[in-house]
Amino acid sequence: MRANERTKTVVVTGASGGIGRASALAFAARGAKVALLARGEAGLTGAAEEIEAAGGTALPISLDVADYEQVESAAGRVEAELGPIDVWVNVAFTSVFAPFLEIELAEFKRATEVSYLGYVYGTRAALDRMKPRDQGAIVQVGSALAYRGIPLQSAYCGAKHAIQGFHDSLRCELLHDKSNVHVTMVQMPAVNTPQFSWVLSRLPRHPQPVPPIYQPEVAAAAVLYAADHPRRREYWVGGPTVGTLIANKFAPGILDHYLARTGYQSQQTDQPRKPGQPTNLWEPADGSGEDDYGSHGAFDAKSSNRSYQLWASQHRGQLALLTTGVAAAAASVWRKTRR
Repeated sequence: MRANERTKTVVVTGASGGIGRASALAFAARGAKVALLARGEAGLTGAAEEIEAAGGTALPISLDVADYEQVESAAGRVEAELGPIDVWVNVAFTSVFAPFLEIELAEFKRATEVSYLGYVYGTRAALDRMKPRDQGAIVQVGSALAYRGIPLQSAYCGAKHAIQGFHDSLRCELLHDKSNVHVTMVQMPAVNTPQFSWVLSRLPRHPQPVPPIYQPEVAAAAVLYAADHPRRREYWVGGPTVGTLIANKFAPGILDHYLARTGYQSQQTDQPRKPGQPTNLWEPADGSGEDDYGSHGAFDAKSSNRSYQLWASQHRGQLALLTTGVAAAAASVWRKTRR
C-alpha cells in the first residue's frame, strides 16, 4: 500500500512544546500516527494527550536529540510500533541569550549539538529508512536567522546557518540521485513559544521574540504544507521573514548597524528576568514534574494567528493567474483609452 493511501506516520522532534507540539497536533488533526520526540516527560505526556484527543495516534519517546544512538533507536521503535516513517520534522533546539563573550564554551557546544547536530542525526535516521523505500519527506524547521544573524543569539544563529548549508548540500545530493525522498526547509519568523520562559539567559530583562510575533499554529500550518509539498526547496513564513531576508541580501551592512542599535532592546521586555527561572540547556525545563508548558509562550496578547504572506506563498499559482488577469484587463483598458 502506498504512503498516501494509508494513515501517515510522522516523527516530530522537540514535540513537547512550541512549534514542534503545534505541528504534531496539526498532523494529528488529520488522523496521523505521530511519534513525539523530546526530553521533558510532562510536555510529552501533555502532547500525547492532545494528539489522541485530536484523533491521532501518539507515541511519546523521551530522548536527547544530541545523542545519535538515542535518535536511531527511537526511529527503529517508531517503525516497529507505528509503521514506515513518511514524514520527519526536525524542530528541537536549545540556546543561550547572551553576548558571545558571556557564553561559556561548554554552553555554546551544547546548544550546537542539540540545535544543529540534532537535525543531522534526525535526518540521518530518517534517510536510512526512507532512501531504500524511495519515498518520504524531511522538513527542517529553520528561521530567518538561518540567513541573518542577530546580536545576543550567536549560538542559535550559528546553528541555523549550519542547518541551511547542510540542507542545501543534502538537497543537491538527493536531486543528483533522482530520489523520491525530498527535503525542504521552513524559515520561521518570531513565534510565541515557551522557549523565552526557559532559555538560558544572561540578559537583565525577560527575553522576548523580536516583534511582530506569530502564534505557533501559523508555524505549524507552514510545516504541514511543506510536508505535503516537499519538492520546493524552502518556505518563508511571515512578512518580517521576507523583509529581513531581502534586506540582508541587498544591504547587509546597513542591517548590521540597525541591529546593533535595536537588537538588544527589541529582544527584551520591560520586566526584569525572574531569579530561578528554569532553563532547558542541560535538562528539560518540564523535567519529570507537572510543568507542561504547552505550545504557547507568554506573548499571546502580542501575537498574530495569521500570516497573509504564508497564504500568498501557498497560493502562488492562483496569484500569478490573478496578476496576469489584472494586467491583461489594465492593458485592454489602456488600449481602448488610447483609441
